Amino acid sequence: MVTERVGGEAGGASDVEADPRRWLILLVLCLSLFMVVMGNTVLNIALPEISDALTATASQLQWMVDAYSLVFAGLLFTAGSLGDRFGRKGALTGGLVVFGLGSFSATLADSADGVIAARAIMGLGAAFVMPATLSILTHVFPPHERAKAIGAWAGVAGAAGAVGPVTSGWLLEHFAWPSVFWLNVPVVVVALLAGAVLVPRSRHPDRVPLDPVGALLSVGMIGSLVYGVIEAPVYGWTDPLILAAFVVAAVLLAAFVVWELRHDHPMLDVRLFGNGGFTGGSLAIAMMFFGMFGLFFLLTQYLQLVRDYTALQAGIRTLPFAVAMMVAAPSSAHLAARFGTRRVVAGGMATAGTGMALLALTAGVGSSYPLLAACLVVLATGMGLTMAPATATIMASLPHEKAGVGSAMNDTNRELGGALGVAVIGSLASTLYASSVRDALPDLPPDLTDRVTSSLSEALRVAGELGADGAGVVDAARQSFVDGMSWALGLGAAVILVGAVVVRLVIPARPPVSAPVEVPVNADD
Repeated sequence: MVTERVGGEAGGASDVEADPRRWLILLVLCLSLFMVVMGNTVLNIALPEISDALTATASQLQWMVDAYSLVFAGLLFTAGSLGDRFGRKGALTGGLVVFGLGSFSATLADSADGVIAARAIMGLGAAFVMPATLSILTHVFPPHERAKAIGAWAGVAGAAGAVGPVTSGWLLEHFAWPSVFWLNVPVVVVALLAGAVLVPRSRHPDRVPLDPVGALLSVGMIGSLVYGVIEAPVYGWTDPLILAAFVVAAVLLAAFVVWELRHDHPMLDVRLFGNGGFTGGSLAIAMMFFGMFGLFFLLTQYLQLVRDYTALQAGIRTLPFAVAMMVAAPSSAHLAARFGTRRVVAGGMATAGTGMALLALTAGVGSSYPLLAACLVVLATGMGLTMAPATATIMASLPHEKAGVGSAMNDTNRELGGALGVAVIGSLASTLYASSVRDALPDLPPDLTDRVTSSLSEALRVAGELGADGAGVVDAARQSFVDGMSWALGLGAAVILVGAVVVRLVIPARPPVSAPVEVPVNADD
């Protein structure tokens, strides 16, 4: 059995025997990651068409996005632990297969609930894929190359998030909405074949017992929280069902912390949050994705339903975000090495928060697109500068043999932050939209009022049914959507800017150096 020793000076050489195929392996990992991230964002641009085809409500549209993120976030720790224990390559392979099956089932769905269920299956597969990619990356790259590799990994994740809408838009121009899910199938096949040849086997040297109680508590806690936030606009924020969901989430969170503190082999050692790098990196990632997922949930609807762009035209108009992300993320490792992780991460968050605040102020019914594009570039640059150094800080805060748990924590921050972003920002926008459009159209019959307030796409359908009398409905609904979106994006900007201050206080100037540990390189899956 070959072993590697991890330690030494940060950024210097080590006695790790690097895998000569590591850059090819990185391509396979990035392809798998690209599919998982794009598999989420391609849906955003298709939401208006799915809403029309399946008569989905605003709540169902949010659940189509969040069913994926909810299952993904809830199972990441369990999936990461299983990968560490039984084999990361096996976790990657199995996750790809499940993700492909979920994508295929989504193409056959004939109802909104069917799409939601398929998205949950995709989330299950993604929960195994994403932590495996980062833990395998950490395993095959020596410390002095790891930050550079993580920068490329983070750049691909960010670019996939913005390339997805363009790809989805092109597909929707030529095919029906199920095509956005068909896209994943050939990518899964290529990733499986390449991974079988290139990706090495690795696992934790000790078969640490699993923590099923911790897994159940975390899933229940996250599920209750996201359910309450998404359904609050439907039932009301003070409805007993919604209040009960929040209370259950709080109780399960407390139970999870107590259990993990007492368990001999916790799924997540909550004492790690006493480490400034672990906590600061986690906050930075979570808040970035809170803002980004919430933004794209609203932006794609804004471009199509308010600005009246086609799906492809809307996707193309998100490209400045992708380009800025692809430029900023790979350069973040060099900047962090020169100026320090703390400055780069906090500065990146401040830049991203400023970009989102500018979007909140400038996005209107008739706003200039170049101005919107400039705001997207500022936002994406900040996110690109933040993600890789924050991820590297999380991974450097843990022993090397805990790579799967560290990767799972990083990915949980992404998905839970993203799910809450869609839930909170989407719900706030939905609540404000419904209130505003109801006030703007007081003379509509009650049945039409209910339809108009349910979503912007439904309001436009009602306007079409009213013929010439529907022009007022269109104007009122679009203005109400923009007003709600502006306030919601303002909230997202505030969260990111406050996070920049907190991260500046807690994150270390440089990533910590892990203690040397022995890790098997060619352990069996």
